[in-house]
Amino acid sequence: LYKYLEIIALMITQKISFGTVLIQNSFQTYLWLLQVTDFILIHETRGQPDGLIVCHLPFGPTAYFNLSNVVMRHDVPDRKTISMVYPHLIFNNLNSRLGLRVTSILKYLFPVPKPESRRIMTFSNDDDFISFRHHEYSKNEHGEIELEEVGPRFEMRPYCIKLGTLENIEAAETEWVLKPYMNTASKRQLLSVHDEDSE
Repeated sequence: LYKYLEIIALMITQKISFGTVLIQNSFQTYLWLLQVTDFILIHETRGQPDGLIVCHLPFGPTAYFNLSNVVMRHDVPDRKTISMVYPHLIFNNLNSRLGLRVTSILKYLFPVPKPESRRIMTFSNDDDFISFRHHEYSKNEHGEIELEEVGPRFEMRPYCIKLGTLENIEAAETEWVLKPYMNTASKRQLLSVHDEDSE
């Protein structure tokens, strides 16, 4: 899990790492004093990351994601060093109301990049699983664009959005939750709207 935390810290350039701090009631006040805008909590099972919580401060929302198919940065072949410039973000196929909400929660984790930034992070939805990929691009001697994956890569699936923060999560109103029967609707897409659905 520590290796994964290091990779997340490299992905998000403006961050404060608290390691394995015990979260108490006064923790959110401490974050507010530091002018922290978002708080990310990572869950693991037997050293494998399997959950992600994104909490926007000071009033929410808080989004919960399952993580799967995690490939660590050191497992990506021929990886290059990560540039610390702010990345351009690509959100693909997240065009439903819920998809746009998830997009707005994720995009505010990152500052606005400069136009010359060559770092790209992609969140691409396919069957309600969001594939995350991290690339840098460059031009070769022929002037062609080349993409190089720098890692990590993983799939994330949202399962709950609460309107409050982690400090008052029991009292917070639930904006959206994935219900068991939603998994059985094979043609239903929650994060995207197809052209025939929008008519």
